[in-house]
Amino acid sequence: MNFTQMHECLRVELRRRIERGTLSISLLARQTGFGMSHLSNFLHSRRQLSLEGLDRMLATQHMACEDLLELGAHAGPGSSADEEACMVPVVSHNSALFEPYIRPSAVQMILHLPAGALRSLKPKAVATRRSWQRFVAVRIAHSDALPMDPLLFPDALAVIDRHYNVLAPYRTGRPNLYAVPNGAHLTLRYVDFAEARLVLRPLNLSFPVDLIEIGPDASPGEYIAGRVVLTINEL
Repeated sequence: MNFTQMHECLRVELRRRIERGTLSISLLARQTGFGMSHLSNFLHSRRQLSLEGLDRMLATQHMACEDLLELGAHAGPGSSADEEACMVPVVSHNSALFEPYIRPSAVQMILHLPAGALRSLKPKAVATRRSWQRFVAVRIAHSDALPMDPLLFPDALAVIDRHYNVLAPYRTGRPNLYAVPNGAHLTLRYVDFAEARLVLRPLNLSFPVDLIEIGPDASPGEYIAGRVVLTINEL
């Protein structure tokens, strides 16, 4: 891959993120220090970045040259935002927790969902998460699945909407299942908020209720990775 091809892969990826709503030109300008007109010209193929500018852009998007190589190898003609929404990356718990944009090298596999399966889902995100890549999936270990038995089986896949991390019911009368950080891992629980604590409730009542203390100035949503919108149990 030459320098021009690297520019094109980066340009295509940035436009995909803007189309998904996980990035905007104004946010990109704040992150990189480039002017909006400069970025608009780059995104519309009217100019290229310098080598230093390319490095700066990759750093702000948590990408490396290896990711551009992988993007170039897997890019196909005619891909759309709707098609991408049906291809959810399965990643580690750490990536789901801490990576605003999932690097291609962090993807363990791609979960292919029916067309439009996620399109109608409504977001409710705290401000700090609105620019994050929205949907990711993680695998749930045996010990993490037991407290939510029989809803979750060991090694289940959970699709997480990282644009829904407020404590508001998505459907009236039905509790949300949330992915909540537990160290470097995610715990899937029903969640309430009481006395400056997140209350993590299991489905299997033989397991204890867990509590997470939050700071006095913190929002509960900042402690929630996202709402679980789909689980796939392997029999």
